[in-house]
Amino acid sequence: MSPEEIRWKLEFYRDLGIKDIYRRTSQPSSEPIDLMPITTPIELPSLAPSGDTLERICSDIGDCKRCRLSLTRNKIVFGVGNPQAKIVFVGEGPGADEDAQGIPFVGRAGQLLTQMIEGTAAKEGIPLKRADIYICNVVKCRPPENRTPEADEMEICGQFLFRQLSAIKPIAICALGSTAAKALLGGKDGVTKLRGKWLKWNEIPLIVTYHPSYLLRPYNQNAKRESWEDLKKLLHFAFD
Repeated sequence: MSPEEIRWKLEFYRDLGIKDIYRRTSQPSSEPIDLMPITTPIELPSLAPSGDTLERICSDIGDCKRCRLSLTRNKIVFGVGNPQAKIVFVGEGPGADEDAQGIPFVGRAGQLLTQMIEGTAAKEGIPLKRADIYICNVVKCRPPENRTPEADEMEICGQFLFRQLSAIKPIAICALGSTAAKALLGGKDGVTKLRGKWLKWNEIPLIVTYHPSYLLRPYNQNAKRESWEDLKKLLHFAFD
């Protein structure tokens, strides 16, 4: 059993409230089994190998066939940007443009995200371009018709997102949209309940804001203003 499989099983039992595990001692088959309690805290094996790098993670993904999304994708969309970025933006999944180019956030939503990042940075006097940050998605393959990724798809890809974030070690993470927020935080709340406050992923400060595709809709003017406030807070936290 791999360390990843062991970890998922231990996390499952821990989440059920099981605090003790037992070890079977050697006994003749005719005698009762003696179960010895192990009272030390459950040590979870790390999902991120020691000395992990983005290059190693990308190599481990390979020509991924781990879930059904591989059946309809054109290209795996791993991530792009500065491997020592202070900020990592995490979206939901690739769209048609991203699937064609293999680069996250290059369509209309991606162009808006670039404008938001660079425009907000310029107004706040922060020398920052898109190339200075890192951008990736919860799932690395485009869901058919841009549907929301299924739970098992996000779980399978989640190990690689975990490793990406652990390898980069950013000062802060920005979750773009409800799907990214739920994947990173493990809850059920959406953007409207989560945005505007600092949360944490694996002890790294995390802020939630609207996905750029949501902001492209003409009736979301208030959301645009709120996203601008979120970005200001994020940029000043990381660069002040």
